[in-house]
Amino acid sequence: MPLKPALKTALSTLVAAALASTVTALAIGNAPANATGSGTSARTAASTASALPPGYQVVVLPNKNVPNFQRRTAWCPHNKRVIGGGGEAQGPNAVLVGSFPTSDGRGWIALGRQSKGNTVGISVYAICAL
Repeated sequence: MPLKPALKTALSTLVAAALASTVTALAIGNAPANATGSGTSARTAASTASALPPGYQVVVLPNKNVPNFQRRTAWCPHNKRVIGGGGEAQGPNAVLVGSFPTSDGRGWIALGRQSKGNTVGISVYAICAL
């Protein structure tokens, strides 16, 4: 079932904000232990954490070789919904041909193919929240 344009835009905005917040948090967390500052980093880290949706979690389905066009699904925990996701096709001549939410909104699907082979490595990432 296709998403309505307004819902699709809202989800895209939420996912972009969540990913930006995660990148910021990782950058702050990787600062040298002897770094000093005026406390701005601590305030930024606190505001970044509060910007994430409640129950934010990334579920990773690691790479596995599967037949071309076979779907792989990363599922959110039972009490969470998917708010975004993605996939990766791995291997020579690998192409990701699909990356989309499950029809019930509980997981993320990815599938791919290789032009010179019968199998492709597929990894799937589901961004979940309450």
